[in-house]
Amino acid sequence: MTAEELIKQSEAQLQAQFALADEISEYNQEKVLKSFNKHSIALRHFNPTTGYGYGDEGRFVLGDVFADALGAEAGIVSPAILSGTHALTVALFGVLRTGDSVLSISGMPYDTIRGVIFGEGNGSLKDFGISFDCTALTEDGKFDKTQIQADMERHGNSLKMIYIQRSRGYELRDAFTVAEIGEICTFVRSLGFEGCIFVDNCYGEFVEKQEPCDVGADVAVGSLIKNPGGGLTPTGGYIVGKEKYMDLIGRRLTAPSIGNEVGSYAYGYRLFYQGLFMAPHTVNQAIKGSFLIGKCMEKLGYENFPKLDKTPADITRAIRFDTAEQLCAFIQSVQEASPVDGFVTLEPWDMPGYDSKVIMAAGCFVEGASIELSADAPVKPPYTAYFQGGLTYEHCKYALKLILQKLMK
Repeated sequence: MTAEELIKQSEAQLQAQFALADEISEYNQEKVLKSFNKHSIALRHFNPTTGYGYGDEGRFVLGDVFADALGAEAGIVSPAILSGTHALTVALFGVLRTGDSVLSISGMPYDTIRGVIFGEGNGSLKDFGISFDCTALTEDGKFDKTQIQADMERHGNSLKMIYIQRSRGYELRDAFTVAEIGEICTFVRSLGFEGCIFVDNCYGEFVEKQEPCDVGADVAVGSLIKNPGGGLTPTGGYIVGKEKYMDLIGRRLTAPSIGNEVGSYAYGYRLFYQGLFMAPHTVNQAIKGSFLIGKCMEKLGYENFPKLDKTPADITRAIRFDTAEQLCAFIQSVQEASPVDGFVTLEPWDMPGYDSKVIMAAGCFVEGASIELSADAPVKPPYTAYFQGGLTYEHCKYALKLILQKLMK
């Protein structure tokens, strides 16, 4: 069987999954459009501003549109936020104070945020007297309610935040669905917790019909060069949630005396609005691409997650390999199929924020944008590639053909 035949066969077997992805995309597109209409978006909202940015209507309303689209009371969207890790950092330091404790109920957070939490002498939460504890997941990658309850009781009144990472990071577990997040929010509230339920929502936006703030989360955070930027937004991050937390976080993003009143952007906001408008469709393309590569790799005997009988909860797909050489060859194939820097031969390197060498394919129009077709992996056992994104299904399909041609040799 050729690569083309394998792809065609897999597409025919994925029609039910594709139909569901289309249904979710249509629902979310309507939701985003209604948010635009509610706030009467006009050309003036795209205008650039300079200096302090007082009265910057484009910035103010952009936060409102994101908040509505993501099920929250208020939002902060800023090109001054450099990445998902930066957005998480701003939000954490905005909400937390010395003496507070945090409990991550989704296990150990992603590599790049660990220095923010546990670092010594670098301005971390630990340096500021904020403790951070983790409850391990069950063996099947689910919330461990019994242990969560025990850990919450152990922290007592100092516990001010429950932290949830929706996506798998570099772990071999499925991303949490919105329904699972809603259920665990209800559970921790039933135990009397009155603090902030905080969700790292990276890679999960618009994959489902609801978002974490729809089901009980107080704060949700993400990057604009992932799902909600739609492949158009050049930089930035978002933080949405309850108004009382957005006020505190805004005072950390700028200054305690200024808060959300200032902030300018001399290049204008059109791509931020347009990226959000495109996001449901772009995410749909990435999800279909993920299904297709998952089906083809499964047929070739490569274990991958999430399983194809499940609705994915984010855009990433984890694919297992036997050796570091196989892993790196796969990542290199993704780079070769990229529209930008497709001629580059990738090598593992000591990427900042990671505890092992990382190899990353990201031949993107926006540097590092993982809503664009990309793949990365820590080069260590178990040898697992994390594949995500794709602005168009057609690009995903073409890249897959190149990958399969190599593997099938």
